[in-house]
Amino acid sequence: MGILDFLKKQFVDVIDWVEEPGDLAIRYPMEDREIQNGAALTVREGQVAFFYNEGQMADAFGPGQHTLNTQNLPLLTALQNWDKGFQSPFKADVLFFTQKEQAGLKWGTSQPVTVRDKEFGPLRIRAFGGYSFRIEQPPVFQAKLMGTLDHVRVGDVEGQLRSAIATQLATSLGRSEFGFVDMAADQAAMSDRLREMVQPAFTQWGLSCQTFFVESLSLPDEVQKYLDKASSMRVVGDLDRFVKFQSADAIEKAASAEGGVASLGVGAGAGMALGQAMAAGLGGGGQASAPAGGGDDPYGQIEKLHKLLTIGAITQADFDAKKAELLGRIR
Repeated sequence: MGILDFLKKQFVDVIDWVEEPGDLAIRYPMEDREIQNGAALTVREGQVAFFYNEGQMADAFGPGQHTLNTQNLPLLTALQNWDKGFQSPFKADVLFFTQKEQAGLKWGTSQPVTVRDKEFGPLRIRAFGGYSFRIEQPPVFQAKLMGTLDHVRVGDVEGQLRSAIATQLATSLGRSEFGFVDMAADQAAMSDRLREMVQPAFTQWGLSCQTFFVESLSLPDEVQKYLDKASSMRVVGDLDRFVKFQSADAIEKAASAEGGVASLGVGAGAGMALGQAMAAGLGGGGQASAPAGGGDDPYGQIEKLHKLLTIGAITQADFDAKKAELLGRIR
């Protein structure tokens, strides 16, 4: 191959980019080669191509096939002081950007976010979800995130995006007028509010947040256990109904225990004892009369509750809770 053939092959006459999943932008690899005047530029659907001259943006091309000459490169022609009859190869940086939506991305709080809940006070909340984005303004993206890089992928910007989301999440939850239960129940509305809040951070990088979803809100285990306990007590109701429930459950377990008829007899006897103790402990509703001191005496009530605790009709936690309530009535 002669020297003339070698030099001819240094001229670029076809420019196109076949992007792969996760690609955002690429600086077309030309090294020191020059672009042939009249070269073919192919920009695929969802892409945009920009020509830069010494770091300054010149001409842009949308989807389609383009022939490169002084007529469709007016800004580059002016920057390089070409005349209208320019026919020689020229140098320029060609950058491709994809404006397709990048979907299926995840965000989450690496550490719990402390918020002041209107119902429970300070809480530490974890949140997780998904989002998608696209390049909205390629020149801003190039200036803020790409710079002199030759290739930018989604993984190169995910860290910054997740940090921005976490910051806005903490700000939103910290000043929220809604309780945790309300937020968890209306995650769609919360998703919309957070998308509006993270959009300015995306815009500063030339991006647009297309979708944003809050998939889960969770509390630390110890707080969740407290809420579960409180929910259970609300379902059970007052102490009277709770003791009846516990007594019936104890009778059923005793009757079904090993030992046949003897166990059933024990269960029946236990049921009678529990029924009498329950009636005495609650100050009425049964045949057994309350001991002296009356049902209105907190100390007498505590003593009766202790009997229920002793025979297993109530748990230690239930006893402690009711005891604290009764002691609170004492002036």
